[in-house]
Amino acid sequence: MKHAEIFFVPQCHTERGISFKTLFNGIHLALQHAKEKLQITSELILCFNRQLSEEQAFIDLEMALPYKDKIIAIGLESSEVDHPPEKFKRVYAKAQQEGFLTVAHAGEEGPADYIWQALKLLNVKRIDHGVRCLEDEKLVTYFKRKKIPATVCPLSNIKLRVFNSMAEHPIKKFLDLGLCVTINSDDPSYFGGYIEENFLAVQHSFSLTKAQLAQFAINSFEASFLPTTSKQKYIHLINELCG
Repeated sequence: MKHAEIFFVPQCHTERGISFKTLFNGIHLALQHAKEKLQITSELILCFNRQLSEEQAFIDLEMALPYKDKIIAIGLESSEVDHPPEKFKRVYAKAQQEGFLTVAHAGEEGPADYIWQALKLLNVKRIDHGVRCLEDEKLVTYFKRKKIPATVCPLSNIKLRVFNSMAEHPIKKFLDLGLCVTINSDDPSYFGGYIEENFLAVQHSFSLTKAQLAQFAINSFEASFLPTTSKQKYIHLINELCG
C-alpha cells in the first residue's frame, strides 16, 4: 500500500470525554510515522455518525475547522436505514463553504435513491459502498458518464448480510460495466479483513485475471484525492508491475 484515505469518527471518542484535539493529534501523529517509516501517504476524512442529529454534525464540523488544512473531506458513516443523506444537506453545504471535499456512505443497506441524494443534495465526489447502484439503470449510466467512483467494501458487505456470500456480490459486475469501482477495507478491527484480505476474497470468488486485479488498483488511484501527477505516477507503476 502506498496511499490511504482514512475515515475517522470523532463522536465515538468525544462522547467519552476525549477532546477532539487529543483525538486528532493522535491520529495525525500515527499517519506522520507511517509516512516517515513506511512511505505511506494519507489523507483524513471526518465522518459524521448519521444516527445522530445534523446539529451534532455541525458541532463536529466546528471542532474540525482549526484542523481543516489536515482534513481533506467529510463523509457519513453507520447504518443508513431511516437516515437518508438529505438529513445532512445543510451541514454538507457548510463544509463545502469551508473548503472540504465530500463523500458519503450510500446505497449499501439503503436504496439506490440514497445514492442519488448523496450525489445531488450533498454534491459528493465519490460514493462509499454504493452496491445498490445496479438496481437503477439510469444511475449506472450516470456513474459511468460522470466517472463516479464507488468504494466497495466486500467483506463488510458479507458480514452485514447485504449479500449472503461473496459469490452473490456484484463487485465484478461493476468492473465488467466499466465503472470506477475500488476494493476497500471497512473498519477491519470490527468487520475483519484489511485491504489484502478483501482483494484475496474477491479474487478467490471470481478468479480474476491479473489485468482485472490491476484495474481495481488503478481505479483506487483514479478515485483518490491525490494530485493528478501522483495518480499518474502510481498508475504507471501498476502498469509496469502487471504488464
